[in-house]
Amino acid sequence: MAFITHSLKNAALDAIARFLLVACVCLLLAPSPSAAAPTEITQLRVERADDGVYLSANVRFDVPAVVEDALLKGIAIFFVVEADIYRDRWYWTDPRVASAARTLRLAYQPLTGRWRVNIVSGLITSSSGLRATLNQNYETLPEALSAIQRLTRWKIADASEIEADANYALELNFRLDLSQLPRPFQIGVAGQRDWTISAQLKDQLRLTPAAVEGAK
Repeated sequence: MAFITHSLKNAALDAIARFLLVACVCLLLAPSPSAAAPTEITQLRVERADDGVYLSANVRFDVPAVVEDALLKGIAIFFVVEADIYRDRWYWTDPRVASAARTLRLAYQPLTGRWRVNIVSGLITSSSGLRATLNQNYETLPEALSAIQRLTRWKIADASEIEADANYALELNFRLDLSQLPRPFQIGVAGQRDWTISAQLKDQLRLTPAAVEGAK
């Protein structure tokens, strides 16, 4: 009888723990009352330099209250930006001639009350982790977001990959990477409007001469 009672108590505690976990996830995933402004890529500029092609742009987006609440609770979020260059060909499928990716991790540090941004070259996988990163701390969330939203002279191709007399198209993608969230948060996140932060830009690649050294 004592064994049965002990087992029932353990089962009850497990059920309570699962209920509390689901409740916390539901609270963090609950939609905010007001819709956030759409994500938008602006001020695109692509420069050709002796050593490669560099991209600068701004990404406008708001962080919904539910996402900020998750950050304050210690959940780091990851943004991914990808750039692909295709050569225009009227007679066949446009081949991709260059590709670049960057991952940006945003996290709140409760002990210091500061925000940290990690910038990783390439995509993060389960095996690669953060690898070598560029780290920067910020006093406020708007300051940290400004660093994420601003792309400054990001190298997206080597000079040898882009011919001067050929036509190219650029595809630029920015998104919140939901696959990097803790597994409990991934349940029910898909399709949640407040967790959908993404933008895409497709245009002809218009190269401008690189600015004088030291200028942005």
